[in-house]
Amino acid sequence: MKKIILTTIALITLGLTGVAQDLITVAELSSKLKDANYVVVSAEKETEYAKVHINDAVNVSYKSLEKSGGIEGLLLADQDLAKIFGSKGVSEKKTIVVYDEGSGKYSARLYWVLKYLGAPDVKILDGGLVAWKAGRKPVTKNPSTVKAATFTPKANNAVFASMKDVQAASGNAKVILIDLRENNEFSGKDPANNKGRIPGSVNVDHTTLNAANSLYKPKAELEKIFAAAGATKDKTIILTCPTGVRAAKGYFVLKSILGYPNVKLYEGGVNEWAATSANKLDK
Repeated sequence: MKKIILTTIALITLGLTGVAQDLITVAELSSKLKDANYVVVSAEKETEYAKVHINDAVNVSYKSLEKSGGIEGLLLADQDLAKIFGSKGVSEKKTIVVYDEGSGKYSARLYWVLKYLGAPDVKILDGGLVAWKAGRKPVTKNPSTVKAATFTPKANNAVFASMKDVQAASGNAKVILIDLRENNEFSGKDPANNKGRIPGSVNVDHTTLNAANSLYKPKAELEKIFAAAGATKDKTIILTCPTGVRAAKGYFVLKSILGYPNVKLYEGGVNEWAATSANKLDK
């Protein structure tokens, strides 16, 4: 009976706050730092991790997961990704908490990669390092000593969209393509980043998903943002950006916080699309 009551309270709380199961607060993570079943992962570049990071956190930079040369943003093979995570003590059998400096895009990138690799229990620290510092929780410059683990990947292709999937979406009213770049970049108003956009795509600026304190906005506000772009739960939603980093943030919000059933990330993104002569970009 007690277990049923606690579960009911948890569900009610979830409904009222809009906080998803895969979004963990500073207070919640602080209580789990010494839990052997948890592993905390910084998604930032190695240079940033070396400056400051959460106590006992390991570093798996989002950039370390990409192929070198060629099209920027394409991921390494599944087994190579698994080896990187395993070398940092990250196993799919543990609860994996990822965080970044506060933008949410790098932690979301790791979140998506881990879900693609089949990890069942992955969480994002709401607000990242900004919220952690605001909560006066322990940080350090010292690298964490970890014991290597075995990460066994099991590709979840349901979260993945190929270039052919994006091409086939053209003119399909049941599919919507959302680009998560900043509005000025998507619209071409930023001359330094005027890559163009995949025809038919609409824009949801990923920076609008967070409040000023770096925490994700309430569920109701996030729903309005995506609804305004035409995203509804009856559609298949394909997310894109140049490298998959900002698109992953949209994936986390739609899938974990809002509970949209059919959400995929076009991993090749605008960069792969532009590199293929058969495709065109709108300017």
